[in-house]
Amino acid sequence: MAMNPAVTNLIISLGAMQLAKRVPFDDPEVLTYVRVAYVATQLTVLAVYYYVAQQIKKKNDLTVLKYVEPNAMDKDNSKLITTTVRDYDLAETSKLVRAVYFGCAMMAFMHIYLKYTQPLFIQALMGLKTLYDAKLVRIHLLGKPAEGDLKRPFKVGGMFGAASDPQTDKAAVDEAEKRVGKKEE
Repeated sequence: MAMNPAVTNLIISLGAMQLAKRVPFDDPEVLTYVRVAYVATQLTVLAVYYYVAQQIKKKNDLTVLKYVEPNAMDKDNSKLITTTVRDYDLAETSKLVRAVYFGCAMMAFMHIYLKYTQPLFIQALMGLKTLYDAKLVRIHLLGKPAEGDLKRPFKVGGMFGAASDPQTDKAAVDEAEKRVGKKEE
């Protein structure tokens, strides 16, 4: 059984923090290497996501994907989503890219304004781990079949295994279609 990615991220972060304590960030040459490693990691991650998006467009899988997206606040107000595998994968890739941009903005703030250097080192390692954990990378780059944990729509895992899974069963989809039909009348 594979460990939850959030837990492995925590373990790797703690290990990287211990390792970062031994890195002499006061040395300008070491700091430059850490900065270059961070930027190289982020550019690599963005390049891989770009490549994955190109692969998704190339495959052009127009299989219809229907599911009910759960509403955390109001269970009766869940949203019916009808899309294609291609559009779903491109939307998920877009989320991954936005997460990289947000992380870079946070890191720029922490490093430039707050003068923190250890997070650069840690995030250089975590970027590669996040890339490996990305389900779309596993499907479109590593060639894993889209079944089990990689079945669309992807489960939204919580910190310790709690997940608010999209509902794909016929009864849930039919119920959501009825609600949508009633609202349109």
